[in-house]
Amino acid sequence: MNKKIVVIGSCNTDMVVSTKRLPLPGETLIGGEFFMNSGGKGANQAVAAARLGGDVCLIAKVGNDPLGSRSVDQYRAEGINVDYIGIDHDNPSGVALIMVDEHGENSISVASGANMALCVTDVDRAKKVIAEADIVLMQLEIPMEVVEHAARRAHGMGKRVILNPAPAHVLSDSLLRSLYVLIANETEAEFISGTQITDMDSVARAADIISSKGVENVVITLGSKGAFIKQKGIYRHIQGYKVKAVDATAAGDTFCGAVCVALAENRPLAEAVEFANHCASVTVTRRGAQTSLPYRSEVE
Repeated sequence: MNKKIVVIGSCNTDMVVSTKRLPLPGETLIGGEFFMNSGGKGANQAVAAARLGGDVCLIAKVGNDPLGSRSVDQYRAEGINVDYIGIDHDNPSGVALIMVDEHGENSISVASGANMALCVTDVDRAKKVIAEADIVLMQLEIPMEVVEHAARRAHGMGKRVILNPAPAHVLSDSLLRSLYVLIANETEAEFISGTQITDMDSVARAADIISSKGVENVVITLGSKGAFIKQKGIYRHIQGYKVKAVDATAAGDTFCGAVCVALAENRPLAEAVEFANHCASVTVTRRGAQTSLPYRSEVE
């Protein structure tokens, strides 16, 4: 039986416009198709893990509005435990405005809304489900004090804490020491390490700097080039899969959810990353955030 995965993070509604190219500052482009679906890094990662076979609980906050109700209903339909998604009566549900070009690259602006109302009390209220979990996964679209508090609490309980530091933010050494794995893309790894990434040697240097701050394991995702792992002084480059990318939205979220599922199945980290690469390669061939997340049967 899979061990439980608790995801603490954001819930958004994504409003997406496809364009031939991304507009320059001050430029207006006539776009193509518009569609709307549930997103937010926390929710995306929770749905990805659930579809891949994980036993998932989501701790989050939405507004008292139709977008929030619609999102929670969808998470419930995915088999996610939604008992710890709070309703905020003072702020609207989070919204992300996304533009996607013909090469699958995207530009995103987020109005956080109720996500920033998530507080340490919400985490403490969920202490029972955290105590029952093996893995706690977080991102940075919620208040940093909540991330810090949850990491300390979960680490103190002996849980494996995984952080996806997106969007990039200054991280305290005490937070980094609470982590089992940090999963960062190249931009985030550059920000945290202060090292520019240009090749595999510089990826390794960035991983060294990050791990020196106390993180047990560092994973740096490299897009189509796969992912790099530093685990207890051992370095590995896991190759990516070649596919025709349509939309990169939620590829990183798929990766994070997949790593958690594989670890919960007692797979080694390198095997978990290889599985995650495979899952993310499916995501980029489809449009949208949660609409693009693969099911386990599709990956297999």
